[in-house]
Amino acid sequence: MATTTKGARKIVINPVTRIEGHGKVTIHLDAKGEVEQARLHVVEFRGFERFVLGRLYWEVPVIIQRLCGICPVSHLLAAAKAMDVIAGVDRIPRTAEKMRRLMHYGQMYQSHALHFFHLASPDLLLGIDSPPATRNVIGLVLKNPELATKAVLMRKWGQEIIRATAGKKIHGNGAIPGGINKNLSIEERDFLAKDAKQMLAWAVEGLELFKGLYRKDAKTLSSFGSFESNFVSIVRPDGCLDLYDGLLRAKDPDGKIIFDGVAPADYARYLGEEVRSWSYMKFPFIRSLGKEKGWYRVGPLARLNNCDRIDTPIAERERQEFRTLGGKRPVHATMAYHWARLVELVHAAEKIAELLADPDLQGTDLVATGERRGSTVAWLEAPRGTLFHAYEVGPDDRVTRANLIVSTTNNNEPMNQAVLAVARSHLAGKKEITEGMLNAVEVAIRAYDPCLSCATHAVGRMPLVVSLHDAAGRVVSSRTRE
Repeated sequence: MATTTKGARKIVINPVTRIEGHGKVTIHLDAKGEVEQARLHVVEFRGFERFVLGRLYWEVPVIIQRLCGICPVSHLLAAAKAMDVIAGVDRIPRTAEKMRRLMHYGQMYQSHALHFFHLASPDLLLGIDSPPATRNVIGLVLKNPELATKAVLMRKWGQEIIRATAGKKIHGNGAIPGGINKNLSIEERDFLAKDAKQMLAWAVEGLELFKGLYRKDAKTLSSFGSFESNFVSIVRPDGCLDLYDGLLRAKDPDGKIIFDGVAPADYARYLGEEVRSWSYMKFPFIRSLGKEKGWYRVGPLARLNNCDRIDTPIAERERQEFRTLGGKRPVHATMAYHWARLVELVHAAEKIAELLADPDLQGTDLVATGERRGSTVAWLEAPRGTLFHAYEVGPDDRVTRANLIVSTTNNNEPMNQAVLAVARSHLAGKKEITEGMLNAVEVAIRAYDPCLSCATHAVGRMPLVVSLHDAAGRVVSSRTRE
């Protein structure tokens, strides 16, 4: 809706659709129609940091993953890695680590495929201004049924990998403190491996599809909702991309290192968290730069900007091409998130094929033990970005403190910056609200693949009414979306 006070206007988009969870956008225009303020509000409360207090530490991985129905594996693994430390285990058995990695890459594959093909591609393939009734996965099926079918089968394959490694497709329990509770049988290996070549080929096709769309309208897409930022991600000690484990690295907008080689236990020395009154989601920042300049981006764009190389051949070749978008600087285009995400989709397919051929997955050494500890921090690169889990556990084995910085939380300020950039380019000075204008704001948010409540994707019937009123309160323009 839109309201007016002394010539100023307030536009509200509530809810934002085709994302995970529930959020709204407010845009304030002054009397001249210029954008004064644009904010993404997260209006759902996530209380899992309280829910786990008092629970036994070995219960945490199973409990905490219920934050999310799309990326539970990320929370299961981050919590399991944290509880490895509590259990006194510095290094889990080889079979356990490779099974966890296979689980994680299966998660990355299905999540990236779901986001691009089902949630983001309708805007790109059907048009931002296309009718909302068909600008969705149903419209995609009607326009390109072959592509839609491939997308479904790609996600199914990723889900089958999760089932084989975690025990269930959603909310499994395969990762436990100190290791895992099952290996991969020969039958499971062969079932998954038979489709690996095809799934890699389809991932490459998806990447080529987006590259073609981007090049066709590079001027528009490179500037759409774009701005310069810092970047944070984990990388392997040698600088290689690693989505499961590594050390924290941060770069500035020019690509210069802000900090590097940071271990999990030291994260709070480098990153702070700010709370603002209008959102339940925190605003992390790099301490050395302060709250004003220290915000940063995470996720596929940050990971490809931060890493020095990728250890699979096709994805590395694609990374090198991707980096040319920024010249000698990092890539800052918001819509390039999709390009980077699809490079990671290819990488995940390559890593899955590599792991499936590893006989260590049939090993029987699954769990390690050690001397109990009281505090822990762990991280990994979830589909949406760096995920932090920090816990303290008392001598009675019960959790006394929990702090999570979820991937989307790290991207909170960048999403607000993207909303502001699109509002200024699409809404400033306009007297009438159009469906395309509203969707443009949502397109910028979707590029980050946000999980606002770490819940399920919101793709059902979500009515939205936006009205524009003049100074006398009369309705000048109104749009309704079902």
